[in-house]
Order: sequence, then structure tokens, then C-alpha cells
Amino acid sequence: MAEAAGPLERVRPAERSLGLWLARRNRGYYIIGYAVLLFLALWTLFPVYWQLATSLRSDVDLFSSTVTLIPRIITTEHYEKILGPSYPFLRQLRNSALVALATTVISTLLGAMAGYALTRLRFAGRTVLARLLVYAYLAPGTILFIPIFVMMSRLGLRDNLVGLTLAYLTFTVPFATWMLMGYFRTLPIELEEAALIDGASRWQILWRIMVPLSGPALVVAAVFAFTLSWNEFLYALVLLQKQEVMTAPVGLSAYVIGDQYYWGQMMAAATIMSLPPLVVYLFGQRWVIAGWTSGAVKD
Repeated sequence: MAEAAGPLERVRPAERSLGLWLARRNRGYYIIGYAVLLFLALWTLFPVYWQLATSLRSDVDLFSSTVTLIPRIITTEHYEKILGPSYPFLRQLRNSALVALATTVISTLLGAMAGYALTRLRFAGRTVLARLLVYAYLAPGTILFIPIFVMMSRLGLRDNLVGLTLAYLTFTVPFATWMLMGYFRTLPIELEEAALIDGASRWQILWRIMVPLSGPALVVAAVFAFTLSWNEFLYALVLLQKQEVMTAPVGLSAYVIGDQYYWGQMMAAATIMSLPPLVVYLFGQRWVIAGWTSGAVKD
């Protein structure tokens, strides 16, 4: 029995010649498109390369009058310094990890509950509350950090990682809620109706049906919350003054003393700080893409 024809073999000769003709006629557009993509890729990746290269340069090379793309001498002395016992960088990384993980877990849980309530339940003010969540997310941090500072001071939560986590929830929970609302709307309501007929409560429907089916959206909300809380600088700078509770983004400012810039140590710390979000995106990229595209096409 003859084998099934492949995709190219199933194409008619006329269609194949037309495709070749179009490709030949638009060859210049293809070249321009690839050139633009290459330029954008280099534009995006060059700062990352320069950060890594700076962290591996020696002090003599850093303060030399001539700049080279490739370090003359590759050294790890800057990494050894910041990871040593005389530097607080490891403690700052631990503080950032604690705040980011706590913010991620809490915002994802609250977002799931609020998103389900605003999507499936009917109560007065539901639409207004949903819009207020969006407005709260869009409000810039430069406007909110003063009220948050006053509130945390009165609650005794300054210089406290708990207070910083609560401050981060002001912008991670609204996004997680809005993201999960859009995903919950794509799930068939017949599943909930069948569960209600079987005697399940709303709480059971949320955690046993909606949440397991919303894996991609939950991953998107979690990745977003982790990335924002890991890299956040303004609230951490305002609320944390003690060295023992300082997070890593604020710790980077310690490498600037007066008019002296310790570029090697700063870039080494920034390189290490960029690894956790990168790992999170690499492991969750499949669910992130699925979560972003879910609900884009309506059946």
C-alpha cells in the first residue's frame, strides 16, 4: 500500500509554483523583516550581555579609558565579594524571596476567590467593584506610596516584611483578579450547574472544578506577581530602612557611595537577581502562553 503523501506532496503543482512566485516577488520584504527582527533582538539582548560582561571584568578594565565589548580579563572576584560573609547580599536575596513567594501565593489565592465571585455570583455593585479593581491596578505607585507609608507607620509595619508584602498586594491582587475573571468566563457554566445539582457548594465548585481547570491562568497570575514583587524598588525603599530586612533591589543602591560606582559588584548582583524570574518564566512559559491566549477566540 502506498504511503500517505506528505504536506508538500499534497500541494498542487499550480499552488506550489504560485507560492514560489510570491516568495520570489516578496523576497525583499522577507529580508527587511528579518533584518528588523535581528535588530530588535540585538537591541533587547545587548543590555543583558553588557551587564554580564561588566560583572566579569576586572576593576582595571572597568575604569580603563578604552571600552571593549569583550572583557580583556575575565574574573569572578565581584561575585566572590558580594556572596561573601562581609556583604549582606545573600540576606537581601532571602528577604526578596520571602516577600515574593508570600505575595505570589496570597495574590493568586485572593485573585481566584475574587475572580470567581465577580464572574459567577450576582450581587449589588459587582460591576462597580470590578472596575475599581482595574483602576487600583492602573494607579501609579508614585501616587500611592505616601498613603501606604502613613498607613504602615500607624500599623507598626514599617521595617517589616509583612508590611511590604501587604503593600505589594495592592497591585498584584487586582491584576490576578482581572486575569482570572477573563479565564473563568471561558469555562462552561454547565459544569457548575451539574455540581450544584449534585449538592456541591460554591466553595467546593471553586476549588474542585474552577481552580483545577484554570491552571494556565493561575500560572500567569503567579508569574506576574512573583516578577513584580521580586523587582519592586519604590515601596521597598520607602518602607524598609533597616539593613536586616532590606530586599535585593534596594540593596543595589548600596553599591553607589557618593560619586563612586562599584560597577562590577552592582552588575554581579543584578545578574544574580535576574536568574529567579528567568527560571520561573522558563519553567512556566508553556502555561503562560496558554493563559495569555485563553479567551482570545470566542466559541
